[in-house]
Amino acid sequence: MNKGKNSRSADNQQVTKKISDDYFSGFIDGEGCFYVGFSKRNDLPIHWQVITEFHVSQNPGSCNVLKALKNRLGCGYLKPNHAKSLKDKSWIFIIKNRNDLQNKLIPFLEKHSLYSAKQRDFIIFKKVLKIIKNKGHLTKNGFLKIVKLVFSNKRQTKKRYNKKTLMSF
Repeated sequence: MNKGKNSRSADNQQVTKKISDDYFSGFIDGEGCFYVGFSKRNDLPIHWQVITEFHVSQNPGSCNVLKALKNRLGCGYLKPNHAKSLKDKSWIFIIKNRNDLQNKLIPFLEKHSLYSAKQRDFIIFKKVLKIIKNKGHLTKNGFLKIVKLVFSNKRQTKKRYNKKTLMSF
């Protein structure tokens, strides 16, 4: 039987209704990324920008889970993870808007806990967002506090800038 566009849309709505918040929390625990990065910006008061994003990716066959998570949180967007890659066809759900991170993602994850090492990433991410909300990232002391928080995590990451470079501006 050939399903039309409206039928597929109805299927996606049904999938969304079937996925529990605990499933989404577990999905984020396994596949999510709480990203805090730094970019050199001479037009800013301390010449550094703090970048905060939440990502979760999935193969194209399970993209409906990303769509359902986007609908559940009511924010963010979906895009091909590596659009120019001929091999990687995965999709990524991204939240960049700090208001959405603070008022939608964080309350969701405070209510539906993470259980893996990702919980530590989440705690650091929350602290960084709080400093930014209070405009601390625009001061030398606040920026250094963010750098220390980010690098307090012992997990290996591929940061563009190292702690020494960021601390010595």
